[in-house]
Amino acid sequence: MRTASSREPDVVTSALASAALRIECGREGFARAREFTRETLRRWSLNHRGDDAAVVVTELATNAARHAVPCAPAGEADVWLGLALGAAHLVLTVSDPCDSRPVSAPTAGSDLLEHGRGLCIIDALAEEWGWAPRPPVGKTVWAKLSTCPPH
Repeated sequence: MRTASSREPDVVTSALASAALRIECGREGFARAREFTRETLRRWSLNHRGDDAAVVVTELATNAARHAVPCAPAGEADVWLGLALGAAHLVLTVSDPCDSRPVSAPTAGSDLLEHGRGLCIIDALAEEWGWAPRPPVGKTVWAKLSTCPPH
C-alpha cells in the first residue's frame, strides 16, 4: 500500500476545470455523486475514467459518512465532492467535518470482510491519494487519477 500524503495535490491549485457537489450521506446521495462524477467526466471528454472515478468517489463519500459525519457538531455535517481537472490528472476530493486523518488498517483476512477496504480500493485505483486539513475544522481526502486514455 502506498503511503497517503498529508498535502494538497498540485493539480488542485492549477486546475483547468473544476466542479463541486454537496453529497447527501445515504444511498441516493452516493448514487447522485456517482452520476455527477460520470456526467462531469463526459463533459470533460474523460469517459474512460468514469468507472474508476465513480468507485473512488463512492469509497471516499462512504468513509466520510461512516467515520466523519457521526462525530460532527450539529448542523456542521456537510460533505462535499470536488473534481479538478489538470493537464495530466484528475483529482477527486471529498471534504468532511472531521479533523481525524483517514486510517487504512487492513487486517489478516480483511479481504473477505464487507467493510474496511475503502482506502485499499482507492490505493489500487489512484496514482496517488492523500488528505489535507481544512481549516477551521475538517479535512479533505483526495485521489489523483491519470487523464491518459488506456492503451
